[in-house]
Amino acid sequence: MRGLFITGTDTGVGKTHVAAGVISALRFRGVRVGAYKPAVTGSEAGPKGPVWDDLERLRTALGSDVSVERICPQRFHASLAPPVAARQEGKEIDSPLLRTGIEWWRDRVEFLVVEGAGGLLAPLTETETVADVAVSIGFPLLIVARQTLGTINHTLLTIEAARARGLFVSGIVLNQPVAASPFDRSVESNPRELEKRCGVPILAILPHASTADLLRQSPLFTIDWMRLPSTA
Repeated sequence: MRGLFITGTDTGVGKTHVAAGVISALRFRGVRVGAYKPAVTGSEAGPKGPVWDDLERLRTALGSDVSVERICPQRFHASLAPPVAARQEGKEIDSPLLRTGIEWWRDRVEFLVVEGAGGLLAPLTETETVADVAVSIGFPLLIVARQTLGTINHTLLTIEAARARGLFVSGIVLNQPVAASPFDRSVESNPRELEKRCGVPILAILPHASTADLLRQSPLFTIDWMRLPSTA
């Protein structure tokens, strides 16, 4: 089973938006694809109980009846870092399950899209970060960065942290989670400056759009994700 671990330079940069697009692009090419998120926080009230928007969007992209438990076995309600949200519920993150949760997918799909929680150094347990789990899973990274002023610093720091842990970064997607400011001139120079300084390809630049706008209209559909380099 091949795969990709999607991380971000920050919370709210559009990891789920991009993950859903990658899943849709793979399905469009006829690839059997799955989705996995080690832990999620921040539920909302739904007609049949709590729902997590990230998981619903991933499930919709999969186009199947797979349960949210298979996509994410550890779910918490407060919009906080997973170990903090777990403590508020009198629970503790199951560290082995963060990794073994992918096993259900192994013989069922050709490609697994894994989405982290927050940035690469965001805590997942009392002692571990997203990066620790990414190392254990072993998939190459796709970094989602905010297409705005300040993204060069945030992206370079994420790449440096990844490389220090032996993680291979396959590429960067620059995304606009909110409409761009007409006064932000950095959007014109960010891609060039990033590639010049980090040696990682900018695979796509996504304008502000809804998930529906991604379907078959996105640059993500022009990328052969199965052939993306996984090692240096």
